Amino acid sequence: MKKTNTLWMMMNLIFLIIFNAMFFMLGGTDHTMSAWISYGFIHFAYFMLLATPFLIRKGKSAAVFGFSLYSISSVYFFIELITGVIFILASPEGYKAAFLVQLCFAGIYAICLISNMIANEHTAEAEEKRQFEIDYVKNATAEMASLLSRISDRETKKKVEKVYDAINSSPVKSHPNVSSLESQILVAITELRNSISETENKTVQNQADALLTIVNERNRQLKLCN
Repeated sequence: MKKTNTLWMMMNLIFLIIFNAMFFMLGGTDHTMSAWISYGFIHFAYFMLLATPFLIRKGKSAAVFGFSLYSISSVYFFIELITGVIFILASPEGYKAAFLVQLCFAGIYAICLISNMIANEHTAEAEEKRQFEIDYVKNATAEMASLLSRISDRETKKKVEKVYDAINSSPVKSHPNVSSLESQILVAITELRNSISETENKTVQNQADALLTIVNERNRQLKLCN
């Protein structure tokens, strides 16, 4: 891993070495202000390209997020490189044109980059919310299936199976209005698990009926919300 990082670092330095060698060996150190401004903007664009991986939002769509940000940084770098080289070669005495043109490019780049980062944040948050909703039904169903395997009484098992079927067929998509009911369901499942180990079947049946009522209420409210 360390060797790979070292190789990537060496590859990233190639452009800087070649560019700086040509800049100083061909033009020396006596440059106009416009040339130095262009030199700085070119380096800024390249360092932003190198920094792009650290700006990518982690998540299931990280590859998509990375592609969009890399595209923006790459386009900005090549545009800046061409523009900067033109100003370096032309070396106009006035610096305002070089500064303002490249500042505008940097500003447009910043707006595009930040806009995409904000969009990626929203997408990642939606994905996390979706995954949480899926996990709720999946975990609750798995818990109920585990409880069923521990019940031997036929009547009690039938009651718990009804709860299992209700949760398993519940809508995956959730809503903030039912978050308290979902918390109650998870707590009730835990209590049901403890009761199966410690109490008589009648108590377990009553708890299963109460849990089924909460599950049905959660599903009913979801229909109203959606």
